[in-house]
Parts: sequence; C-alpha cells; structure tokens
Amino acid sequence: FAIKAKKIKTIPNKKIITGPAVLEFGGVPTPIALPFGFFPNQKKQSSGIIFPIYGESRTLGFFLRNGGYYFAINDKLDLSLKGDIYSKGSWSLKANSNYKKRYKFNGNVSLSYSSIKSGSDIIQTQTDKRDFLIKWKHNQDPKASKNSRFSADVNAGSSSFHQNNSYNDNDYLSNTFQSNASYSKRFSNSNLSLNLRHSQNTLNNSVTLSLPEINYSVNRVYPFKFLNKSEQKKWFDKISFNYNLNAKNQISSIDSLLFSKNTLSNLKNGVVHRLPLSTSFKTFKYITVSPGFNYEERWYFNKLERSFYQNELTTDTIRGFNRVYSYNARVNVNTKIYGLFNFKKGKIKAIRHVISPNLSFNYNPDFSNSKYGYYQEIEDTLGNKTTYSAFQNGIYGNASNSEQGNISLSVSNILEMKVKTKNDTINSTKKVKLLESLNIQSSYNIFADSLNLSIININGRTTLFKNINLRFNSSYDPYTLDKNNNRVNKLYINENNFPARFINSSGSIGFNFSGGKKDEPYDGWQEYIDFNIPWKLSVDYTLNYNKFNAQNALNQSLNFSGDFNLTPKWKIGFNSGYDFINKDLTYTSLDVYRDLHCWEMRFKWIPFGNHQSYNFTIRVKASVLQDLKWEKKKDWYDYN
Repeated sequence: FAIKAKKIKTIPNKKIITGPAVLEFGGVPTPIALPFGFFPNQKKQSSGIIFPIYGESRTLGFFLRNGGYYFAINDKLDLSLKGDIYSKGSWSLKANSNYKKRYKFNGNVSLSYSSIKSGSDIIQTQTDKRDFLIKWKHNQDPKASKNSRFSADVNAGSSSFHQNNSYNDNDYLSNTFQSNASYSKRFSNSNLSLNLRHSQNTLNNSVTLSLPEINYSVNRVYPFKFLNKSEQKKWFDKISFNYNLNAKNQISSIDSLLFSKNTLSNLKNGVVHRLPLSTSFKTFKYITVSPGFNYEERWYFNKLERSFYQNELTTDTIRGFNRVYSYNARVNVNTKIYGLFNFKKGKIKAIRHVISPNLSFNYNPDFSNSKYGYYQEIEDTLGNKTTYSAFQNGIYGNASNSEQGNISLSVSNILEMKVKTKNDTINSTKKVKLLESLNIQSSYNIFADSLNLSIININGRTTLFKNINLRFNSSYDPYTLDKNNNRVNKLYINENNFPARFINSSGSIGFNFSGGKKDEPYDGWQEYIDFNIPWKLSVDYTLNYNKFNAQNALNQSLNFSGDFNLTPKWKIGFNSGYDFINKDLTYTSLDVYRDLHCWEMRFKWIPFGNHQSYNFTIRVKASVLQDLKWEKKKDWYDYN
C-alpha cells in the first residue's frame, strides 16, 4: 500500500507534510483520499495531541474516547492526559506518567476517575457510578545502592472499577487489589524492612491496611563455635539462634467506611519478638536429630476486660502496656531409606524407591493459669462461669490455653525408574519419575483427654509423558460419628474393616500439549490449509468430593485454553471453561489474528457473559501510521 501525493515535503527526523493524497493498494488508487497529510517523523519524544477514538454506544451514546494531550517534559519524565466523553453524560479522566533516572530508578504512575451514567433522567431511574483507580510502580536500579532498596507496587481503587471500566480480560476477571511499598536496609549482621501494605477484595468490599509493618532480624549466631579450636566439627558447633522483631498497625474495614470516624476503633497494633534456638546432629550415622526451643513475646497496648452488670455482659477496652510471652520446644528426627531393584533384561534397567520418614515431638505449655493474666474467668449472678481471652483481638494472637504434646509422623515417597535410550552409546540410560511424591501425615496429642489422634492426610503428585500433571489429596478421620454426626472417642477401625473414616478427597489433571512443524506432508489438504504449523493446548480438570456429616458433595471445574496457526499467517486463540453446577460455559473469549504483510487484522469476541463484546480492527503495523485503521466494535455495556 502507499499514500500517494503530487506534493510532499520531508524534513528529516522531524515531519512529513503532503498535499492532497490518495490511498493505493497494489498500485491501484482507491476512493479514500486526504486533503492534506501531516506525519511526525522524529526519533525523540515530542508533545502533541492524542486523537480520540470516535463511535457510538447503544447505552452511553456517541463518544470520543482516549483523546487528550501528551507532554514530553524531558528525557526523564513524561505525562499524558486523556479522557472519554459520551453524549448521554458519562465521562472519565486518565493521567499517566513515566519517569526514569539511569542507574537510579524508574517507574510509572496512573490515575483514573470515571462517571458512568445509565438509566433515564426523565423517569428518575438514572444511576451515576463513580469509580477511581490508582496505580504506581517504582523500581530501584540494583546499581543505585548495595545495602538499601525502595520499591512500590500500588494497585488500589473502588471495588467496581474493573467491572464498569475494564477492557482487559485479566483486570475484569480479577477480584482483588493488592499494594505494597517497601524500604529495606541491610547492615553488617542484621536487616531492616518497612512495608505499607494494602489488600482489597472486590467481592465482599473488604479492605485491610498495614500502616506500617516493621521487620527487623539479626542473622543467625553460633555462640559456641569459637570454643572449638580443632578442625574437626563438634556437636556444639551447630547450636545457633537468631532474633526477629515484627511490629504492625492494621486496619480492617469495608471500603465505603474506610475514611469514617469509627474506622480507628478497628485499629489493631502490636509488637512480637521471636528468639528461636536450634541445632542438629547425626546419630547412628544415618539419622539426623534436630532439637529446638522457641521463645516468643508479644507487646500489646490494650486488653479486654469483661464483667457482668445486672446479669448483662459488658466489655471494656483497657489502655496500657501488656506483655504476653510464651515458649515451646521441639525435636525432629528424620532419615532416608533407599530401595533399589535391578533388572538384567528388558528396557527397564532399575527402579529406585526413596522413603523419607520424619518423626517430631512438639511441646506447648498451658498459659491459661490466672497468674499469667492472659485468660480471665468471670461468673454471672446465676453462678455460670465463663473464660475469655483478654487478648483475643491481639494482632499476633494469644498464648496457648491448653497443654499440647503432639507426636507427628510423616512419610514421603519418591519412585523413579532408569530405562535404556535409543542412543548408540553403550549403557546409555535416562531417569523417569514414576511418582514425584506421595506423602502421609498424622499426629497424636499425648495431653488431650480424648480424640488424641489428628486427621490423616494423604497427598501426591506425578507427571506422565512430560505433559500430563496429576495431583491428588485425601483426608481420613480415625474416629467414628455418633447419631448426631459428632466425633466421639471411638476408633473407626474397631467397628469397621477400614483403619479410618473417609472425609474428603480432591484430584486434578492438567494437560499441556504443543506441536511444531513436521516434515510429512498432508495429502490433498496442503493446497487449502497448512496443518504443519505450531499449536498449543492447556486443559485443567479438578474434582472435589466431600463427605461431611453424612452428606455428600461433589464439585467439578474445567478450564481450557490454547491457540493454533490455521496457516502461516492465521492465528486463532481461545479461552473457556465449563461450570458443572450451572451446566454452562464460563468466561469465554476467541481471538483471531491475520498477518496482512504491512497491515494486520485482529478480531476479539466474547460471545456471552457479563463482558459480552467484540472488536474487529484492520490497521497498519508501522507506528508512524498507527491511526490509519478501520475499526468496528461493540462494547460489553452495550449488551446490558
């Protein structure tokens, strides 16, 4: 194609100006003509008008979209101001700025605010949906500082912003906003980090802010290592401890009430100090023993105090400094057992089974005694006694109110096979994983008065043919249920032929296949469609089965996506799934791309659902002529 004019003036690296011009295809003139042409043609940035996209929306009216002005402030900073305006009153404003300082930092700031109006003002059914979105990404160059770093990734806005304004699939399907701005400093033997965190769920409109969160940690110290003057390692060489401090202010609220006067009443804060002591040594040559001791101290600045007044329960918040300390001990014993089976004949050379048993004991004392003050007992006028936690609202929880001594046993398994290969090299073999992992885990609480055994969990995963991923897990209860479906202290094996009662299980299978060009021709079809082209397909199927309180529940989910080249210049992609509960397809999209040499065609279609829409575009690839295009579209809100 060409834009042909009798008069053309070119100013190198600046601009191209033409008189009346005609668009030609293959040397053939078309009726498409321009009275004049102005084409920027410079390598550096320049300020200028951003031409809007025009069109018509059935619900919002005629529109001019993404029009505005671009400011090339300097080589380190730019700014674009854009907006949308609709004939039925809707509008939006967007500001975006990029900044960069070589060897120091770079980032991007984006602000959006919109007003989407729908309904009729005449019959007083018009609604005005106001939404905003703030995005900020800041990255520090590693060369800027060796010991300190600042980064930010802010993504916050109104819960309905993506639902009302998004044209991107990933944004529209996302139901969370998360932000984090952090500063970290590394010292010679310790580390400090400051974080401002934000988490938002658009489904229930909940918002959680951590302003700020402080972490300080001291590197692991080996206090007795200097006592060893010989080169041979001693048992006390591995005794070590480290220190960690975490302080946090946290607010949780509904987004509409975040800036209300009562928000501070939901403020939670505190400081926790952790001092873990550990070591490890070998016994009987193959068994590793790892004992440890943990000390934890929480600092809170208020506590709850409850009492009965005229037989009504009242709760007061008492301000002041409070210490809540606790400690626990553990010992862990593990080893590895190898089993090898060799085969003299056949393609299989050997099978290896690796068993990794792990036995541990964890002890937690009981801190519910009144001398600690962590738990209080109150009595009403009828003589009924109630125990409550004075720090139940503490951000780091409370010390344990029961003595626990858990003996845990877990066994993991790996199964591998060594097979011959087609390589001409003598004794050439390769390793094949039959079972990547199979884990069994349970525990026994020696201090519990009943129901000492915990739930038995079994999970595993493996890969078949390098493309099929299998995962499964299941849970079993060693105790039976009574007539009211409550757990009772009777072993299931005493009344049944199976060691434990089935609770739930889940499994998933994922297929990831791809293909490339082959040498073999396809007789008869190669004149019309070339099937010797790359393709890929991903399918994920998940099955969950729960048997709780004698009621069964079966849930399934299926998602699939992929793309393929119909010919060397045609590419088709798809994304969808199946909802087994509603018996319907989930979010589905179809993408078609056609390479037209110096032009390209794109078609995106979402056939059903809340984001139903389509967009068909033919445009020039060259960036200098990016506005030379033809577009036909229907947005998702025109289907509502």
